[in-house]
Amino acid sequence: MAETLVGERVVLLDPAGAAVGTALKSEVHHVATPLHLAFSCYVFDAAGSLLVTKRAASKPTWPDVWTNSFCGHPGPAEDMATALARRAADELTIRLGDLRPVLPRFRYRAVMPNGVVENEVCPVFTATTADPPEPHDSEVGALEWIPWSMFRDDVLGGLREVSPWCALQVAELAALPDDPLSWPSGDWGALPPAALGSVA
Repeated sequence: MAETLVGERVVLLDPAGAAVGTALKSEVHHVATPLHLAFSCYVFDAAGSLLVTKRAASKPTWPDVWTNSFCGHPGPAEDMATALARRAADELTIRLGDLRPVLPRFRYRAVMPNGVVENEVCPVFTATTADPPEPHDSEVGALEWIPWSMFRDDVLGGLREVSPWCALQVAELAALPDDPLSWPSGDWGALPPAALGSVA
């Protein structure tokens, strides 16, 4: 199932991360993209290797670019954990275990060469899976498993080009231990206010 369903809406935010409305996902990204709620997830296997994906060529933002395992947008009133599970299934046909926030307040803004802007409060999560990914062509062009330390060092050293949000996230995650399975969970209560309703 593709994420860009007709009528799908994203949550618009104020500078403090509180919800102020919604907008159609199909219309929210342009040269003056309003701040909105998203998430990024880094999925690891039992050995601590990271699932890295290449965004499909049909994606309107950063097509054909390598990035973290998957990203998405919670819908209005959608539980954050439910949104992550939905996107994992939609993009990669996998189930998630041990879901935890690691950068609960991450925020970024990036501009494509054509002027289209990403402008998101984008909490970063980690998860594990034992499922073999079966990517959907409309979402993922390619994928690979790579040891976290190798991916981290390649991104930091400029040897691997990734999406702008992934590069910023990796720079922050680099401060954590080499073994991603030992990373401490962040505080679910530190998620932006618009996402706090997703915490049981």
